Amino acid sequence: MTTSLPTDIANRPVAVVGGGTLGRRIALMFATRGGTVRIFDLSDDVRAAALDYVAQTLPGLVESRDDATAGTVVGVASLAEAVENAWLVVEAIPERLELKRPLFAELDQVAPADAILASNSSSYASRLFVDGLTNKARALNMHFYMPPVQNAVDLMSDGETAPEVMELLKQELPAYGVFPFEARRESTGFIFNRFWAAMKREALAIIEEGVSTPEEFDQMFSINLGVPFGVFRLMDQVGLDVVLDIENHYADENPHLPEGPRRLLHEYVDAGNLGVKSGSGFYDYR
Repeated sequence: MTTSLPTDIANRPVAVVGGGTLGRRIALMFATRGGTVRIFDLSDDVRAAALDYVAQTLPGLVESRDDATAGTVVGVASLAEAVENAWLVVEAIPERLELKRPLFAELDQVAPADAILASNSSSYASRLFVDGLTNKARALNMHFYMPPVQNAVDLMSDGETAPEVMELLKQELPAYGVFPFEARRESTGFIFNRFWAAMKREALAIIEEGVSTPEEFDQMFSINLGVPFGVFRLMDQVGLDVVLDIENHYADENPHLPEGPRRLLHEYVDAGNLGVKSGSGFYDYR
């Protein structure tokens, strides 16, 4: 299937729908090419926090890259205002199909006809929530990890994504400091996340069984792999509620997965300990 590709990209904004942990980081990366990025979120507090994060982080990021120019990031309270004249719309809302389906159906109506509609979903194939689109050729998964530190991006077709959309993104995304890799067939968890999910699940099982603690596991992980971070601190950054949603989705597809990791996550989430965003998770950030 074919679609009209966006033109005049340098002079058109990028819209990010959802200003949470990843949404604001996605907006940050698209603000490194001198253009305009609009963040839409229903929550005034979330929009304000997202703009504050970008304001604090963008200058240092631009300074660290020879090819970067600081752009303008604004928060808007209307989806229609966010996507006006946008060449790319990135959805970064919670991992709930009942939220994504109506959002993409609405984007189909209010976004420019040539705008690319991308989902940052970390576990759901876009095929599952683009049935309301009149043109599925312009939609796809575009999954970010944790920029500006982890800058790989998964691209995956919704089953009807135009090849020229994939090629355009492969060409344009590196200019924003992010690097795309195409999943060659539909894959729950895309590429790297499939490996990460298995590692994360086993780490959670080790803690749930009482074999170790999050802090000691992370210390050992860091020493053995020579990296400055650990699995549990990374999960705290993503948000344990998000991690649990993802694990529940994997379990829906594969009921043979062990329950222990999800049981441990439920204990933290049910107590309101969601990670960095709530002040405590596996670690205390207060």
